[in-house]
Amino acid sequence: MGDSESSLFSFFFYVLFVYPATNWILKPGRFSRTKGLTYAISLLVAIAAVKTGLELREQGPNFYQQLKVSRTSSAIEIKRSYKRQSLELHPDKNPSATAIDDFAALKNAYDVLMDMDAREVYDRFGPEKLKQNIAVIDEYKVLIECAIFYAAWGIMTWMLTLGKHNGNARQWVFTGMIAMLVVEVMLLLKELALPGWCLPSMTEHELIQLGHNLFPAFLNGCRCLGAYVFVDLDGHQRALLGALHAQNKEILRALRDIQQSVNRGGHTGAQTPMSVGDAMRNLEAELEGKDIKHPSEVNIFDDGFPKKKSNTNLYLMIGGYIVLYYVFAGNQASA
Repeated sequence: MGDSESSLFSFFFYVLFVYPATNWILKPGRFSRTKGLTYAISLLVAIAAVKTGLELREQGPNFYQQLKVSRTSSAIEIKRSYKRQSLELHPDKNPSATAIDDFAALKNAYDVLMDMDAREVYDRFGPEKLKQNIAVIDEYKVLIECAIFYAAWGIMTWMLTLGKHNGNARQWVFTGMIAMLVVEVMLLLKELALPGWCLPSMTEHELIQLGHNLFPAFLNGCRCLGAYVFVDLDGHQRALLGALHAQNKEILRALRDIQQSVNRGGHTGAQTPMSVGDAMRNLEAELEGKDIKHPSEVNIFDDGFPKKKSNTNLYLMIGGYIVLYYVFAGNQASA
């Protein structure tokens, strides 16, 4: 599966399955606030782990893993490891039915890693660019492909983080996206070299692809955490003002009753005169019997999460974007 096809598959997979699943888990009232967040994050981690594992398995071992060397291994170390591996995989000594293919793959990996120019192309741009047998890689075209990826996911991020309750998530995702973009461009332009201890058997290209594969899970994880920490201060203030208004209405009504009683000289028909102090005590007792929440007890959240509006418009926007993205990706692939 090519890079554009893999990105398109991730788009469909997370929009059509993962996004509705996390929304279902985080729906107010379904679980407690802590449990809902835990279940959503666990689902995202599990999906990211399984999906990444399947993609790495489909991709198979790279040249460094075939020769059992690291990215920083010297030519002498590569040659020594190749001799040792060739003795084990040679068709004359290997009874496996795939012995010829295994030995040919080992020889191909050795030839690429011993050629410094081919090794650099393989490390930075992957085996696809190596198969094109291009003497000089057009870095401008590579950067355009990189820009397409980040533009596509940037639009998707904006659509999936619509609403005031996703403000923090949008900021986190775009910050992570900018950091990924800077690192990727620096790796592609050889402005940054990976240290030997950082995934020593992986190439720069594979590390970039790993970040691309994990980004959708990072996006949805930020959305979950954003909903967890979000507090609607404006809505909370409106709720407090509403509660105070309800209390004031009750107090004003009772005060009007007291005023009418005082104006009548404390008499109400055949009843005995009532002093202002007695009237105030009756008012206090009456208000204590009312089921009116104190403003500090007002909560605008259902079990900790803000109420969400319908996602119909959002899904329509995503559907239109999927069509545009598919057409654009197809044009780029044909070019």
